[in-house]
Amino acid sequence: MELRGDWEALERPGPQSVVVGGVEVRRGSRVRLAPRAGADVFDLALTGRVAVVEGIDVDLEDNVALAVTIEDDPGRDLGDMRQPGHRFFFSTEEVEPLSDEDARAIPAVGGRVLVAGIGNIFLGDDAFGVELAAVLRDRPLPAGVEVVDFGIRGMDLAYALGRGYDAVVFLDATPRGGPPGTVYVIEPSLDDALPALDGHGMDPVQVLRLAQRLDGLPPRALVVGCEPSVVMSGDEFELVGELSDPVRAALDEAARVVEELLEDLLGKREEGS
Repeated sequence: MELRGDWEALERPGPQSVVVGGVEVRRGSRVRLAPRAGADVFDLALTGRVAVVEGIDVDLEDNVALAVTIEDDPGRDLGDMRQPGHRFFFSTEEVEPLSDEDARAIPAVGGRVLVAGIGNIFLGDDAFGVELAAVLRDRPLPAGVEVVDFGIRGMDLAYALGRGYDAVVFLDATPRGGPPGTVYVIEPSLDDALPALDGHGMDPVQVLRLAQRLDGLPPRALVVGCEPSVVMSGDEFELVGELSDPVRAALDEAARVVEELLEDLLGKREEGS
């Protein structure tokens, strides 16, 4: 019985928010680090730095720890992916929430936009989003833009959407009845229906609905899609590991569309900050 209780405690989700110094702190909150006396040298080196809360953890003894990434860390995206050296843990006594006055005096470092390539690389044109993500990774993009190939990992993408991004741009094959290779820009709308998660495929609207019930959504979500030449279900006898000619020819145009969207998204944020 005791062992079962320990496992239940380990699986217990952390709270959505905690109160620090009378201020509610949650994922995405900005805090100033103030390590306690006697902290190790590395923690002390972070004293006074501004960080972003990425998660709230509770151990078996109900001690609360805030997982944070340093706001001006060039490798902050690695911290978002839970990589060591870029993700740090501090108790609630070791952080000071930024006041409204401080937040205005210390503007957030740039905007953050997630560009998410999605699709199945074994279903021909369904791999459009994955292939486009590869093209974009080889191009110079604005600071704060993270291009990630999520493939068909819908759950991973849903959790990633709650990491404090200002916007997300999905890259996906989108059958809409146009000529093969047509590039679309779509702003998906959500309704109140519960998500039906498919572990072997991914639909942007379903992922957005799931993320809405997990950690929240970025303020803006867009889809850059391409009309496929052939739509495959996965039940075919032979799988196809390459794009059709019209869809492959559309990759450069789609990359330019994404670049223009990123300039627009980040430019509008800077004007409004």
